Amino acid sequence: MTLAATAFVEDGQEFVLLSYPVARPPSWDRLSGAEREVAEALLDGWSNACIARDRGVSVRTVANQVASIFRKLGVRSRAELATRS
Repeated sequence: MTLAATAFVEDGQEFVLLSYPVARPPSWDRLSGAEREVAEALLDGWSNACIARDRGVSVRTVANQVASIFRKLGVRSRAELATRS
């Protein structure tokens, strides 16, 4: 991985922010765009109901997407998803 450096000035002081780029595992390529959005929300700790409300879909739709995400990524729970991401 390549280390990135970003310089900036704040309140007259110079800072350099060092960071590594974060990339999702290649297995995330198997997910559709909607599934990726739902997976990101799951990693942020959102409930199915919150995801459904935010995306304007039914809770059942989100539940189906979560099941599809788990199947495609080979995980069985939100906790396992978090540890593999």
